[in-house]
Amino acid sequence: MENNIQAKVEIWLSGNYDEATKKSIRDLQVNNPDDLADAFYKNLEFGTGGLRGIMGVGTNRMNKYTVGMATQGYANYLKKCFKGEISVAIGHDCRNNSREFAEITANVFAANGIKVYLFESLRPTPEISFTIRHLKCQGGVVCTASHNPKEYNGYKAYWDDGAQMVPPHDKNVILEVEKIGSVDEVMWSGGENNIVIIGKEIDNLYLNMVQGLSIYPEVCKAQHDLKIVYTPIHGSGIMLVPQALSRLGFDNVHIVKEQSVPDGNFPTVVYPNPEETETMSIGLKQAEALNADILLGTDPDADRVGVGVKNNKGEWVLLNGNQTALLAFNYMMEARKEKGIAKSNDMVIKTIVTTNMIDVIAKENRVACYNVLTGFKWIAALIKEKEGKENYIVGGEESFGLMIGNEIRDKDSVSAVSILCEMAAYEKSKGRSLYDKLIDLYLQFGLYKESLVSITKKGMNGAAEINKMMEQYRSNPYKTLDAIAVTQLLDYQLQKGKNLLNGNEWVIDLPKSNVLQFILSDGSVISARPSGTEPKIKFYFSVNKKIQSIDEFENAEKEMDQKIDRIIQEMKLS
Repeated sequence: MENNIQAKVEIWLSGNYDEATKKSIRDLQVNNPDDLADAFYKNLEFGTGGLRGIMGVGTNRMNKYTVGMATQGYANYLKKCFKGEISVAIGHDCRNNSREFAEITANVFAANGIKVYLFESLRPTPEISFTIRHLKCQGGVVCTASHNPKEYNGYKAYWDDGAQMVPPHDKNVILEVEKIGSVDEVMWSGGENNIVIIGKEIDNLYLNMVQGLSIYPEVCKAQHDLKIVYTPIHGSGIMLVPQALSRLGFDNVHIVKEQSVPDGNFPTVVYPNPEETETMSIGLKQAEALNADILLGTDPDADRVGVGVKNNKGEWVLLNGNQTALLAFNYMMEARKEKGIAKSNDMVIKTIVTTNMIDVIAKENRVACYNVLTGFKWIAALIKEKEGKENYIVGGEESFGLMIGNEIRDKDSVSAVSILCEMAAYEKSKGRSLYDKLIDLYLQFGLYKESLVSITKKGMNGAAEINKMMEQYRSNPYKTLDAIAVTQLLDYQLQKGKNLLNGNEWVIDLPKSNVLQFILSDGSVISARPSGTEPKIKFYFSVNKKIQSIDEFENAEKEMDQKIDRIIQEMKLS
């Protein structure tokens, strides 16, 4: 074991750490020294969104000590930025240790003289964003690792607008956290009187907000027997999603029993992610057996939503995140116009890797559509910038996230499930399905097809391998892909766009981010983006084609799938 790793291990064995932690370290020394090295070779990074990592002992793991040190740094920064009473809201999901981490976080904030609103039990992440805004807190934390496997947990930090932090606060908090060099610098206890337990009163306010997003409440009431199957995938969605649907008038909701009880071990799935077909398979079977109208699944902290519908052959299929987003964006624009409540300054916001079909639909509806970097904090930042000038109605990204309305600042599957069911009810009132609506949009605006490839690089060398891949793409960009000219390279790290045919360059007016996009002459887009929360590099593919009739749909879809596959092969990503 390297000397610097051994030195960190010795600090934990001799310092103010509990005996159970020390015993775990000694056991690893004997039985699994490689795991011990991985647990201590670096400090778990407090990134721009907070912490996320495997649970266990060590500086590179999620545990009460890394959580406590992060909270102390965050508390120090809050006290630098705000005078007078400072308050935070704290919530957590269903994961193992999430409640313990939330209580440690609450105790450290409280010991620093900060007022803490701590939820009585697990709650959806978006409710904490709502609470920060409603109670006028200066910050907040949710203990969750979102859709990661059961071994993970995390710590999402929020600012006073209810959004995750953007510059300068994100980097400044990181600097404060990095200054905490020892657990002895953490104020672990002594402020318990500063903690206020909250729960149902906030639930009620939040559910009122969700109900208020409805555009056609009368259609929901008329279609009250819409057959809905819902799975919380063992997570916090069970706390509020059924109530939200009931408030809209839906009374034919079937909860997937096998996945209804919160459980951090996620016993029925490997990845508690509604993007995964396997994860949604139990729900799909139930939807088919019941001949349901729509299937919905939310991840453990209930900020992402997966959707299942019947296609035009009567087969159950899962929509991808881009399809869900374009249906929701279109509904929020089209239905508002039809209802007579659209405003001339309405705007929508999507991320740069989300389908460009949304831009086309927004243009048709004469609604401003803005593109931001990946992450809902950037959507929130633009809302803040445009406040008082433009009217935000919906935002989203391809990774199964939607943020509807102006009262929250993070993705929200509770409101998304509600609006998606309203959309299904609206189409059913016309004798149609959501899938029929999707096909109509493809016929009107062109068939857009997207795909995602994620490559994981684990271990000590993973980050270096990903950085090397990005540098190779950056310094030696493709000239063609699938025999089609690559006409532009957009480099968001250098904030520079370049026409690869004539050499012209321009400035990209977005914050720096390690993302590259290759734009092809036929409008196809390939994006490469290292994940900010996992040891992954993600590749996004988007191709499109005009179709004239529904008879062309199936063959056109196959052609585009084959095109994406050829590009993946050429880039050696399979």
